[in-house]
Amino acid sequence: MHPARNPIRLRAAAVAAALAALLLAPLPAAQRAEAAATLTNAGFESDATGTATPAGWSTYSAAGQNAASFTEAGGHGGSYRLSHWASTAYKVETYQYLSGLADGTYTLSAWVRSGGGQNSAYLALRNCGSAEQRTDLPVTSGWIRIVTPVTVTGGACTVSVNSDANAGNWLNVDDLTFTSGTTGLAVKGVDLSALKKSEDLGGTYKSSSGTTGDAVALLRNAGANYGRLKVWVNPADGYNDKARVLATAKKIKAQGMKLLVDFHYSDIWADPGAQTKPTAWAGHSYSRLRTDVYDHTYDVLNALKAQGTTADMVQIGNEINTGMLWPEGSTSNWPQLAGLLNSGISAAKAVSSSTQIALHLAHGGDNALYRAWFDNATAQGVGYDVIALSFYGYWHGALSSLQTNLDDISARYGKKVMVAETAYPFRLDSEDAHENIIDLPSELISGYPASSAGQSAWLRDVMNVVEAVPNGRGLGVVYWEPAWTAVTGNGWDPADASSGNGWENQALFDYDGKLLPAAAWLAHR
Repeated sequence: MHPARNPIRLRAAAVAAALAALLLAPLPAAQRAEAAATLTNAGFESDATGTATPAGWSTYSAAGQNAASFTEAGGHGGSYRLSHWASTAYKVETYQYLSGLADGTYTLSAWVRSGGGQNSAYLALRNCGSAEQRTDLPVTSGWIRIVTPVTVTGGACTVSVNSDANAGNWLNVDDLTFTSGTTGLAVKGVDLSALKKSEDLGGTYKSSSGTTGDAVALLRNAGANYGRLKVWVNPADGYNDKARVLATAKKIKAQGMKLLVDFHYSDIWADPGAQTKPTAWAGHSYSRLRTDVYDHTYDVLNALKAQGTTADMVQIGNEINTGMLWPEGSTSNWPQLAGLLNSGISAAKAVSSSTQIALHLAHGGDNALYRAWFDNATAQGVGYDVIALSFYGYWHGALSSLQTNLDDISARYGKKVMVAETAYPFRLDSEDAHENIIDLPSELISGYPASSAGQSAWLRDVMNVVEAVPNGRGLGVVYWEPAWTAVTGNGWDPADASSGNGWENQALFDYDGKLLPAAAWLAHR
């Protein structure tokens, strides 16, 4: 929803030199005495419509564009909101100075919307005695809550809303809070399942400056702290089996990263539309399948432990919206599905009691799906630690839907939540002869172009949504297959060496093998 397009009639007077100095230096004593330790008018309800400088707030624009900041109807929780907008290019800041704070950690929370297109649009906490902290606004027509943590030393901090915008760009902010505590993400991961085959077939990877290097090390240096590896039982090409998983796990752990093991319980891709039993298990009874799941899970995880690369987290099944090991483990028979899940969970815990157990569904914006699925899992006594979601915005809905689902299920089930798969294209054309999965402008998310900047913004904003999950239950984000570049022979079908890759335009390495800017967001706080 766009803000009102009528320009603000009242123009603020020219900004005094003292106000400019205020942005760079501590406030004078008299002004400090007026500042409070809590936000004033945090919901912008004191001023009705058209106020350039809301009560309790200050406005600054070096170019005298204070009127680009104003209050108007259409709040998140109340009747009014703060908006930034102008019919010409503008730079404006709306800020509030807090003093008398006890030193410690604090988190700013705010509900925001933005039409995108700005050079920058962000919330900031500055002059707090530590490094300035920022959170960029996502591109969204629905309200989204974002957070910004900071460490206060010296008892003061400035809360700031900033726009460096082009003509017609807009943002809305409302219902801010500034409370004790901090936020951050424990998991900043990359799925490296395709890497071993890529390297064996001659795939190479480079730093952003073009220096050839090890893909795991390049991603680790960019900020990744988790590696995810899928496991197939007897894949046609031998990749993603136990031996290849063990080899890549060594590389991941050697970089000081943690390991997430993703069991598909299949010889090939498992997802909501396909949960095909491994050929070796095809004729087995349900009772035997429970043993198969236990033995396979234990075998792989115990081998990882034996080589010193114990899994830190394990997914029992991949995108199991409809169950696994069809038909016996379909969601049409929850007692049997629960039995299979608990067999895998028991095996994982038998190898390492500290390994976290994740249950993973796709369609991360579908709250009704997650409620129904995890209500059944709870009723059947399935024990787990983490709810993992796939969330691809071009398939799974708006960022606001992801946030609604994460907030609800983390509270409803008292569990940590994470996005175990997400990605976004940096271009649309294909490097090989195989059609890309996302290759049309009509398939993109509004406000996120198929560009390096669009890919960066998508990963940044998904991470910001997960970080904002209340009570510290937002665990993190894993980027899916950042190293699956277009290497001949490393296509989607393990049974067909001539099959192509439909994903290379969503990797974190470009068509020259260079690390893309989006990888820098893996260093998210």
